[in-house]
Amino acid sequence: MSQGTSPDTRSFRTLDDVQVKGKRVLLRVDINVPMENGRVSDATRIERVVPTIREIAEAGGRVVLLAHFGRPKGKPEPKDSLRPVVAAVAEHVGRPVAFAEDCIGEAAARAVAALKDGDIVLLENTRFHPGEEKNDPEFVKALAANGDIYVNDAFSAAHRAHASTEGLAHVLPAYAGRSMQAELEALAKALEAPKRPVVAIVGGAKVSTKIDLLENLVTKVDALVIGGGMANTFLHAQGVAIGKSLAEKDLATTALKIMEKAATHNCAIILPVDAVVAWHFEANAPSQAYGLDAIPEDGMILDVGPQSVERVRAAIDDAATLVWNGPLGAFELPPFDAGTVAAARHAAERTREGKLVSVAGGGDTVSALNHAGVADAFSYVSTAGGAFLEWMEGKALPGVEALRAG
Repeated sequence: MSQGTSPDTRSFRTLDDVQVKGKRVLLRVDINVPMENGRVSDATRIERVVPTIREIAEAGGRVVLLAHFGRPKGKPEPKDSLRPVVAAVAEHVGRPVAFAEDCIGEAAARAVAALKDGDIVLLENTRFHPGEEKNDPEFVKALAANGDIYVNDAFSAAHRAHASTEGLAHVLPAYAGRSMQAELEALAKALEAPKRPVVAIVGGAKVSTKIDLLENLVTKVDALVIGGGMANTFLHAQGVAIGKSLAEKDLATTALKIMEKAATHNCAIILPVDAVVAWHFEANAPSQAYGLDAIPEDGMILDVGPQSVERVRAAIDDAATLVWNGPLGAFELPPFDAGTVAAARHAAERTREGKLVSVAGGGDTVSALNHAGVADAFSYVSTAGGAFLEWMEGKALPGVEALRAG
């Protein structure tokens, strides 16, 4: 990340810098949670913002929650209403939460005017208005009418310059909430001013979705472990016969360029040296480990092999900081989760021993760490998919930049 965009957390205003008593606090949260049969099926995102909501309420602030839900395309959609989420938010915060049928206009104004110090109201989906995603100044003004200060606690939506994630920070005094602050501090530790050596593990199916990420990381880290389907593209580029394995063969030149760039920046690239091969892409399909010079023509690489796992463990042992995005194999199908689970557990053990700062993020990565039973043992796990990736790619995030002090 260039000097101009590095998230130096000291440059952000936080809740430590503001008195909220008696103030209407527009608090942007990400509670875009999965629902099943009208109930929240995974409350992780709600849990992340509870400390900020509680802190503001307990200090006598009047909490006005702003959030999006689904993709309603700028008009009200009953299925994308936030109303069903109210009970779950109240339950986790341990306080009553009111609801307003709109996020601007009379319904919102009435609900906010009824608040006393310490009260909480959730306003209806900001994306029910086209002005939200367009970051329309008039819509920003209408939102701002219900607040005295703005707090952003939605890092996962910070890569979007929308009215409630970026526009409000320019018209009201703006601060980072505790979840946003924790994320920025963890990310600064991982890539801005990390303890070296830094090792990155990048996996997943496709190189094409992670070209920017790989190109940025090779300039930042001391070693880069490449796994998953994307490793096959690199192996193919080097002339390894990979049978029927998933690979983007048209990106061979890109893979070689990334390896050249790594060499000029003294970043070691660690690719698999053996592989677990199966003939069917299904759970518990018969499989066998092969050296790279012996991959069967009709076989598919579905996981890194035992020698590769040892190499990854050794890389983790060498690291003071680990950044992880993406699984090493087809982890959702046993036994092809073995490589990812072994690496995750080893990183967790090093973290518990105080020898490693481990930061991981992205949807599949969170699932993989949960599957390995170690998500709680990592130093920080980001639930933000797009924002975490863009930050790792070295891009400035509009919602973060807007919170800078001065």
